[in-house]
Amino acid sequence: MARGGRKFPLIVYQHLVNRWWTPMFAIGLVMFALAYEQYTHPVYKFIAWRWQAFAAIGALAIFNGVFFFFIRKMAYIQAFPGYIKIVTPFMRVNISYKRLLKTTIAEMKQLFPPKSLSGWVRDIFAPLASQTAIILELKSYPVSPFVLRMFFSRFFFKDKTPHFVILVKDWMALSAEIDSFRTGEDSYPKPARRRANDSLLSRLPKK
Repeated sequence: MARGGRKFPLIVYQHLVNRWWTPMFAIGLVMFALAYEQYTHPVYKFIAWRWQAFAAIGALAIFNGVFFFFIRKMAYIQAFPGYIKIVTPFMRVNISYKRLLKTTIAEMKQLFPPKSLSGWVRDIFAPLASQTAIILELKSYPVSPFVLRMFFSRFFFKDKTPHFVILVKDWMALSAEIDSFRTGEDSYPKPARRRANDSLLSRLPKK
């Protein structure tokens, strides 16, 4: 297997997941506290379904919080000879360099003007607005755009053209690695075609 470059965590994915795991964990603790209160109450102590319902909701919330905590750093992009790999816990996409038209850069607020976002989305987007992203402009998507938009945040897509908006901490290093692998692939010497006449002449006996 060809050796790839560095794994660059996807900031958008981390940012969105970080907004979920802490409140989910907190909700779980609150539900457990309510379950304990119901269990020790002299009246509700003997109504098992009440405290059991709170305990079940609490356990589910804490499980989700722990799950989000561990998957928040499992999303990354990595360049390889021949392709770029984008990985999330729920989907993996390989983009061949043959699909890649060009890479450009822009600030996130230029790609997603805050005024065009609704109130709560604007609040989520605010910490990302001033950061620089790489845009991978493609000839076509490797899989259905409908499927991609189901598993990737809206902040991976600036419009309906084939592309990915990639936000990482060190965008210059990622850009350099993509260019290096892409240039290396293009610079491989291509085997020369042997002409049919050359093959026939080579078989003639030498005098």
